[in-house]
Amino acid sequence: MAQLWGGRFTKETDKLVYAFNASIGFDKRLFRQDIEGSLAHVKMLGKQGILTKEETDKITDGLVSIRKDVESGVLAIDESYEDIHSFVEAVLTERIGEAGKKLHTGRSRNDQVALDMRLYTRIQVETVEELLKELLTVLLRIMEENLDTYMPGFTHLQKAQPLTLSHHLGAYFEMFQRDRLRMRDIRARMNFCPLGAGALAGTTFPLDREYTAELLGFDGPTLNSMDSVSDRDYLLEFLSALSIVMMHLSRFSEEIIIWNSDEYKFIEIDDAYSTGSSIMPQKKNPDIAELVRGKAGRVYGDLMALFTVMKGLPLAYNKDMQEDKEAAFDAFDTVKNCIVLFTGMLDTIKFRKDRMAESAMRGFTNATDAADYLVGKGVPFREAHGIVGRLVLYCIEKNTSIDALPLAEMRTISNKFEEDIYEAVSLKTCVEKRLTTGAPGRAAMEKVLAVYREYLV
Repeated sequence: MAQLWGGRFTKETDKLVYAFNASIGFDKRLFRQDIEGSLAHVKMLGKQGILTKEETDKITDGLVSIRKDVESGVLAIDESYEDIHSFVEAVLTERIGEAGKKLHTGRSRNDQVALDMRLYTRIQVETVEELLKELLTVLLRIMEENLDTYMPGFTHLQKAQPLTLSHHLGAYFEMFQRDRLRMRDIRARMNFCPLGAGALAGTTFPLDREYTAELLGFDGPTLNSMDSVSDRDYLLEFLSALSIVMMHLSRFSEEIIIWNSDEYKFIEIDDAYSTGSSIMPQKKNPDIAELVRGKAGRVYGDLMALFTVMKGLPLAYNKDMQEDKEAAFDAFDTVKNCIVLFTGMLDTIKFRKDRMAESAMRGFTNATDAADYLVGKGVPFREAHGIVGRLVLYCIEKNTSIDALPLAEMRTISNKFEEDIYEAVSLKTCVEKRLTTGAPGRAAMEKVLAVYREYLV
């Protein structure tokens, strides 16, 4: 098969070399973007008088017909071609004749593939942002329904202080909100058009790069032709952001796995998002959460692969850059699937409010509030801390909790304890009196939820 670059060569490429060099096996998914870019390029060439109106119309109609036929399945992408660009141009020339050979006027495959990948990545960024919005919407609903669902808060995986499920999930709302903002930042930085940069040094044809950029929805053309064809920063940024998304999903998945365990029983995962065991009939495994947690490493690997490809490349284009696509495509697909499945799993989880409250009471999460109570009675905090420490030790020996201990026994440790200690260390009091911005008290949380609702409108 004749190559776009075959004129310089007198000998056919070795078949193994050809296969090793070819990219159509994975860049075929760029066919829509390749045709979209070509349509804009041809329209600009016609506007500039580089192509006649007849040539412009013929090429445009031919490209539209190829897109329609590929999308409908009438035309299969032939993987014997080197890349998607070669395939499109060959089919176009076959359909409309000599005019098809003028499609490539004023451009190189270097700026063409740079454009295709940018167009494709822009769609992926927008898609991930929208999927994150759907996840945030589910989170907000659960938060609104659980303002009074008390549970233990943890540090070091040890019970620390009581809070609410709404407040706990709010931490993940903040994480995924930042992820969504990163998508917007990436889109803004990448939204410049490389088409017209040529191989690396522009072209002698009087192209209107501003017009091409406008047709394709960019904010303008790129301003350095060498950087235009060798820049993959936008992909590195996107894969970095996707890695952070996966880190957040993985942390959340870890908590779901823990909460689902028989020792906690804080939640019940819906059957649709669980699997069983081939040998143990009682098992109901949190496989989706575990797989999401595991796939974080896969996306990290995609990011590191691209970093490693780019780290030693001189300007401008190098064939190494072809290796950007498989890693990027894998990361795009993996993250989108993970967000969709995680959102569905979260949306159908049943929360065991009774178990959460019971766990908070059993873990001395109100110990800090007992110390604060003593401070309110005039005891210096450091002394109050020691008193409550002894009180907790006493409760452990008696296999009871602070709120269940008779007042007479409390007073053997400190005569500052009075009847009002029980209200002071109740879960409701411990949570509700925390009203600073960002705290779990209901009044503080309602203000935060109002901000979140407005953000998601």
